[in-house]
Amino acid sequence: MFLWGTATAAYQIEGAVAEDGRGVSIWDTFAHEPGRVRDGHTGDVACDHYHRWREDLGLLTDLGVNAYRFSIAWPRIQPDGAGAPNPAGLGFYERLVDGLLAAGITPVPTLFHWDLPQALEDRGGWLDRDTAERFSEYAGVVAERLADRVPMWITLNEPFVHMAFGYGMGVHAPGRALLLDALPVAHHQLLGHGLAVQALRAAGAGQVLITNNCTPVWPASDSEEDLAAAAAYDALHNRLFNDPVLLGSYPDLSAYGTEVEVRDGDLATISAPLDGLGVNYYNPTRIAAPTGDGLPFSDVGVTGYPTTAFGWPVVPDGLRELLTGLRQRYGTALPPVYVTENGCSQPDELTPAGVDDQARIAYLDGHIDAVERARREGVDVRGYFVWSLLDNFEWAEGYHQRFGLVHVDFATQRRTPKASYHWLRRRLAGGDRPPS
Repeated sequence: MFLWGTATAAYQIEGAVAEDGRGVSIWDTFAHEPGRVRDGHTGDVACDHYHRWREDLGLLTDLGVNAYRFSIAWPRIQPDGAGAPNPAGLGFYERLVDGLLAAGITPVPTLFHWDLPQALEDRGGWLDRDTAERFSEYAGVVAERLADRVPMWITLNEPFVHMAFGYGMGVHAPGRALLLDALPVAHHQLLGHGLAVQALRAAGAGQVLITNNCTPVWPASDSEEDLAAAAAYDALHNRLFNDPVLLGSYPDLSAYGTEVEVRDGDLATISAPLDGLGVNYYNPTRIAAPTGDGLPFSDVGVTGYPTTAFGWPVVPDGLRELLTGLRQRYGTALPPVYVTENGCSQPDELTPAGVDDQARIAYLDGHIDAVERARREGVDVRGYFVWSLLDNFEWAEGYHQRFGLVHVDFATQRRTPKASYHWLRRRLAGGDRPPS
């Protein structure tokens, strides 16, 4: 069965950050630091999904999807990142899972979508190898409660983005600007993934995936310098997180003058067989020779295409290129692929007639067609999840970027399905049949 779904993340939609025993996350801390998030926005309330999840489940049911990707907030389960679980936190996700199953929707939880418990960050966060052990413990706690009902699990979401934005450049929580000294974060996240796979398997969990943010890398020219820079960027963004999982080895990072410190047995743990690879795609990246800032590449931007409200280029065929490129690179080592995020922000305007987001419809239509082309070219793609069900807290942009199929008035929490929601519902119902 092909999975058609939408995706969300806990800190971006749940709110209720101080209710029912939930602990503090790094995003709670970061968002409340002046100047970190645009206009001082926080996820304290967000979409109030913690209280309104039944209404949101109704939106999913009416949309006609057969899967829903959401994330579990680690601080709700273990407020300090370790120790005995919080019953109220587990109870919330248990009710959500049961509600999804009753509606005929496959629950696809992600265990880590960037909301690390602050107590663990205070002890080093993902720079500390012990966090990988704590993540495994947390995965086991959640699986013990839910493995009998959840058929598919995702360990990490976009470890590249969390490393680069959270620890490398400091524009996401926890706000550390370590540049290349953030590299241990990559290995410890991947080690945490591998240990979590063991914990999930031990608890009888079904399929297990990791979700990586991937981008086709386009050299700015055919010059030797631009080609070398593009290869260096590809190693950092894509291969650093795919190679260890799929091949059991790290790529050559000599262009950065560094390498990953690995202990005996780490790569065997990281490369334990998976049931699928989650891929998040938004746009290609165009790379030129370095400009002298210490990095072996320069991101010069993709031009000549329409852009989203975020300024990201809209290149649907880039998704086909990415999927076929993964198959070419990894061959039989590539498990089934799921597009676990794809979507766009648009300057949506709510009128008495609703939200007529034709640009989003065109975006989704083009990318769904790209998935179909990749499948025809032999890539085993088994799912597609739209980012996102709801307009939400968009990290450092606060509430200024709207990705949702459903408009949210953050003052009243009123939900209004957009034209794209109604279009996708018709397409899933067979009016314009998607791949099955």
